[in-house]
Amino acid sequence: MDESGVNPNTNVIRIFDTTLRDGEQSPGASLSSAEKIDIARQLARMGVDIIEAGFPAASPDDLEAVRRIAHEVGTPDGPVICGLARAHQNDIDKAWEAVQAAAKPRIHTFLATSDIHMQHKLRMTREQVIERTREMVAYARAYCEDVEFSPEDACRSDPDFLVQVLTVAIEAGATTLNIPDTVGYITPHEYGALMRKLITETPGGDRVIWSVHCHDDLGMATANTLAGLEAGARQAEVTMNGIGERAGNTSLEEVVMALHTRPNFYQFSTQIDTTQIARTSRMVSNFTGIAVQPNKAIVGANAFSHEAGIHQDGMLKHQATYEIMTPETVGLTQSNLVLGKHSGRHAFRVRLQELGYEMEGEELNQAFQRFKELADKKKVVTDADIEALIAVEFYGPEEVFHLEGIQVACGQPGMPTATVRLRGPDGQIYIQAAIGTGPVDAAFQAIDRIVSVPNTLVEYRVSAITEGIDALGEVTVRIRRDANGGRTFGGHGADTDIIVASTKAYLAAVNKMLAYTGYADRAPEGDAATVRVGTTA
Repeated sequence: MDESGVNPNTNVIRIFDTTLRDGEQSPGASLSSAEKIDIARQLARMGVDIIEAGFPAASPDDLEAVRRIAHEVGTPDGPVICGLARAHQNDIDKAWEAVQAAAKPRIHTFLATSDIHMQHKLRMTREQVIERTREMVAYARAYCEDVEFSPEDACRSDPDFLVQVLTVAIEAGATTLNIPDTVGYITPHEYGALMRKLITETPGGDRVIWSVHCHDDLGMATANTLAGLEAGARQAEVTMNGIGERAGNTSLEEVVMALHTRPNFYQFSTQIDTTQIARTSRMVSNFTGIAVQPNKAIVGANAFSHEAGIHQDGMLKHQATYEIMTPETVGLTQSNLVLGKHSGRHAFRVRLQELGYEMEGEELNQAFQRFKELADKKKVVTDADIEALIAVEFYGPEEVFHLEGIQVACGQPGMPTATVRLRGPDGQIYIQAAIGTGPVDAAFQAIDRIVSVPNTLVEYRVSAITEGIDALGEVTVRIRRDANGGRTFGGHGADTDIIVASTKAYLAAVNKMLAYTGYADRAPEGDAATVRVGTTA
């Protein structure tokens, strides 16, 4: 047992989720504090062992989000709450300030060890890196008994130098040593060999947890992670849907289901409730605005679909012919009619709880009203419909502008026109009309004329949640702000009317952009043609 009470030789793999830190660094994956709290709660419900909640020194908003997660999710029976910090006193101070309210806090500090990073980024010698590691790990340990250290760009570092740095980190009090493939460079064979060398040659290596953190630049992140676990690591650092910088991180669902599906080969287990995987994946996709590719392993729309005749024939005869896991294992159900327009509030509330949503009071009343409106439009209301409705209507970004109504006219021939009615942050109603190449373009232009904050649409994606002509349509939108380095923002919308869903998604992305820029603190300008109706009651 190490000093944190963890047996480093156990065959239970600890799942370290960094969706809220490394995952949020994906272009366009900006999350509000409320969204981070909701994702953290869902990660805890799924059973992750450690949540890396953010990089507190990056911004006051990030610090506050980590602090809230530590306070609200970091309960005694909940996950470890971790904050990332560079090997600087200020960063470590901020990390501790953010995570100290958690029942199980962790500080994760890092320092680059590759020659290219030390020479061009740090401008430090090897001796200086060793000494800085000793000082900062000890500084973090003075705050917290659970300290993780990462030698950044470890896989392009001199292995013998890594042993020296990691030895010092253990001596200074690190309880977890993470070996990151920061740039997705290494291969599984190399990574396994490196992990074995470090574990066996680092003095004190048998007293700490070894961790793996791989990026997917060459498409080998999951394979590398599994190779590292086979070599002796007992913590896997992952993100939902594999989101992250550049090509992303190791995917949580891929690692967990590989271990779950092949227990005789790997002989490892995790604490993850696999039936929560699909739901968590959808939540992260909806909140970040980053759609999951249809052929993505485990959580893609086609992961359990079979079109080839030979495959369909085999599936009809025996499911295991072409499926190595069942959809139900990851939380996908085949239930069709869940509730209808005659269902009562109690039944609706119970179904929400079964789906993982805890709603009470006025929030429940509003959700039930929206459900009734949907049930009036659809003959069949599925779990997917309900989840999309709740995710968009109640777990979306904080609204600066609220959609009050939209009307479009289009056809051939004709001029596609949209009139949009928004309630602004000042309580006034703003009405604007625009002509576009189609009704969606016209609606987006009308919103832009009211908001008057330039942006560029970089992605527009439409999909149907369920089958049938009355299917609930989902739209994912990503926009890039035409200022301040071109930061991107994602939005998500759902409705039986695809034009309304598109408008909701675009407005959600615009609201994220406006919240980020502090727009809510001032009244909208709009163009000269915008009609201001007056304040609402």
